[in-house]
Amino acid sequence: MIDLRSDTVTKPTPGMREAMAGAEVGDDVYGEDPTVNALEAEVAALFGHEAGLFVPSGSMGNQIAIQTLVPPGHELLCDADAHVVTYEVGAAAAVGGISTRTWPAVGAGIDPGAVAAMVRPAGYHAVPTRAIAVEQTHNRAGGAVIPLSTLRELRAVADDAGVGLHCDGARIWHAHVADGVPLATYGALFDTLSVCLSKGLGAPVGSVVVSNAERIAAARVVRKRLGGGMRQAGILAAAGRYALAHHIDRLADDHARARRLADALAPFGVVDPATVRTNIVLLDLTKSPVDAATLAGRAKEAGVLVSVLGPRLGRLITHLDVDDAAIDQAIEVLASILKG
Repeated sequence: MIDLRSDTVTKPTPGMREAMAGAEVGDDVYGEDPTVNALEAEVAALFGHEAGLFVPSGSMGNQIAIQTLVPPGHELLCDADAHVVTYEVGAAAAVGGISTRTWPAVGAGIDPGAVAAMVRPAGYHAVPTRAIAVEQTHNRAGGAVIPLSTLRELRAVADDAGVGLHCDGARIWHAHVADGVPLATYGALFDTLSVCLSKGLGAPVGSVVVSNAERIAAARVVRKRLGGGMRQAGILAAAGRYALAHHIDRLADDHARARRLADALAPFGVVDPATVRTNIVLLDLTKSPVDAATLAGRAKEAGVLVSVLGPRLGRLITHLDVDDAAIDQAIEVLASILKG
């Protein structure tokens, strides 16, 4: 089965499993797991921040970071299609007591001036804005990469307003490879980042929240409160360290394979290859003879798994476990179905 539903479905490579089996461990809640400590320091250094915090998931990482920036009863601004308000089951409100307000879903095409106009200061009966969040790359926008110039303008907006700026960097590694922007350059723009190890990098579990030392100390308390304190977590952290060492540069292969998919399916009017910058291919089936559920069902019967994001919206994601032969087969299957 060729699984193009997500880059979260990858299996640990033999080298990664070996690293996990040989990991030196301790009790991380006591701060005594040397492999976790090394991972946190390594990721923080990559982004030019003082400290990091290893957490079980990207959703937990986002919510911990946001809670360090936004007190209960205050407001976070973000994209209407942002992961933090679309795929985290209302955690900001339910767990953090945080109000959210969104700008229209524009993917990477953010207008910093429009965001600046949304910021609310503290005042009579108002919910004050305390932070802005962006997603790099943007999942529901097809892996779109927010330009560095836009991020710099948003940093200026946040500074002028005296609010925080958070990056949901689940796939920031892809942006780094696609645009060549150094990770430390991205890191310098944000007060907090949550970066994922279990998507494109292929680790089985985990994300790292990075920020300054004071904020990470507060984040560690929030992690414990959320039940995210882990004990001998070095076994998992070792997978993340292996991924950082071996799987960043190879993301270019995933990008190239996604573009091959887009080029092959473009004649059916379902994708513009120019929009495919990283490893995500959105299929707009508005004018297709098949809807998303039909495409996914028939593709599954032929050995290809596809995500359904809406009645006429499908998604393909390339990753570590999909090679060129698998792409060739997927193209053959999908093209056959899209012909109607």
